[in-house]
Amino acid sequence: MKNNEKSIAPNLITLNNQPLSIEDVVRVGRDKTKVKPAQSALDKIQANWVAIAEMLERGDVMYGLNTGIGGFGNVLISKEKAGELSTRMLRAHSSGWGDVVEKDIARATLFLRTALFAKGYSGVRLKLFNTFIEMLNKGVTPVFYNKGSVGTSGDLAPLSQMGLVAIGEGQAYYQGKIMTGTAAMNQAGIPLIKLAYREGLAIMNGTQYMSAVAAFNVYDTQRLIKQTEIICSMNIEVLNCVESAYSALYNDAKGYLGQTQSANNLRKLFSGSEIMAQKKKNVQNAYSLRSVPQVVGAAREALAYIRRVTETEINAVADNPLFFTKEKICLTGANFHGAPIGYTQDLLKIIVTDLGNIMERQTNNLMDPACSGGLPAFLVKSAGLDSGLMIAQYTQAALISENKVLASPCSVDSIPVSANQEDHVSMATIAARQAREIIKNTEAILAIQLLAVCQAYEFRKPLQPSPAFRAVYKLVRSISPEITQDRAFYEDIDRVVPLIKKFKVLETAEKIIGELK
Repeated sequence: MKNNEKSIAPNLITLNNQPLSIEDVVRVGRDKTKVKPAQSALDKIQANWVAIAEMLERGDVMYGLNTGIGGFGNVLISKEKAGELSTRMLRAHSSGWGDVVEKDIARATLFLRTALFAKGYSGVRLKLFNTFIEMLNKGVTPVFYNKGSVGTSGDLAPLSQMGLVAIGEGQAYYQGKIMTGTAAMNQAGIPLIKLAYREGLAIMNGTQYMSAVAAFNVYDTQRLIKQTEIICSMNIEVLNCVESAYSALYNDAKGYLGQTQSANNLRKLFSGSEIMAQKKKNVQNAYSLRSVPQVVGAAREALAYIRRVTETEINAVADNPLFFTKEKICLTGANFHGAPIGYTQDLLKIIVTDLGNIMERQTNNLMDPACSGGLPAFLVKSAGLDSGLMIAQYTQAALISENKVLASPCSVDSIPVSANQEDHVSMATIAARQAREIIKNTEAILAIQLLAVCQAYEFRKPLQPSPAFRAVYKLVRSISPEITQDRAFYEDIDRVVPLIKKFKVLETAEKIIGELK
């Protein structure tokens, strides 16, 4: 991942028309990194606003500026009423529903819309741009709902609700509390703004919410893949699997970089294991064990493509209309369309779901004596009296079934809206939200497998596992003791899931063996 990170100040991101990375989006959203506009960005925004004023003065008809929008796009609005139009449309479009968006993703959404303004095509005043910058840097994060976007014209409902805070309406997070937009802005010392012509549509028309969710999904999935490899290697090790399936000679012959990387990581992880040095009981192992490089490697390959598309989108001029300063023209089109995010987030749903599939099958190999090479059923000594992790595997199965339903593609669906003016929509935001849910479910699937593999090791002692295994095992045992008799295992799952979610398993293994590729 370090190769993808830019050498910029750790506590500041400058908007200077340099490409943003997924890591930048996560740093602003999750780590509260501050944002600074370069002078060049300020100059572009100001020049663009001056050009629009000239275009308006000469009588140009510009969509969403001096016309209605959507099905009312042919209704002309007077210059005097154009500012009022901005405020009214912002209110009317704040029509979403559902749960409140995670605070870090809400903050990332505001950041991406601000970064779009810095490109100088959106037709906003410096006053609005600087208000968004202040909100980011002073910790005023708009509250908005997660449902209501069809992914075209971008994320209208969530972005509109986000924008209400700047005019003193809606709600916001501030200093750990949710309060009215007016209260948050007042307490942060940020003046409220009265919208001018164009600015209402400028706030709402784009892909920034779906892109923020997608960026977090890519970031978290990249680390989820590495943690999958760590836990798979522990499973391979505790079952003393045939090592040829992970050899460089065998895997390099296939020709996929992702497969080669995955096999390399597995060998690195189980290196030094006394368990793996024992005589093998099988000539080859079950598919879920020996095909890890092929399956996880394919996920790596797919994620590389998803990352490329997502980073293109977070840097795209995803707005409509666009105002070209030099040419002094307004062009309309569909740069707000979320198809790239929709297609790639649907793909991400598939790969993460399949990671969960292979992990659950590995858990089954640990719990079924016919597959485990001498381990007791469900990993407990007193079979019958104790159930062990039997029902924890049921939870894995339930989560996997839910993931399979969620993995159905959203991007093939389209429901015409706005009186058939907007007759092909992407549903990309739904795809991104579902991918996020699949990631959360899969974190729990991994946590249950981690509990199982650590319990399986109790029956391999006194043989020593690899150094990486020992370190992760020690981490788990610090919060979840060995199972000697049944207990309420939901408590163990609750304690172990954060080790996956917060990448503690990855950090622990990498401290021992170095960075995983």
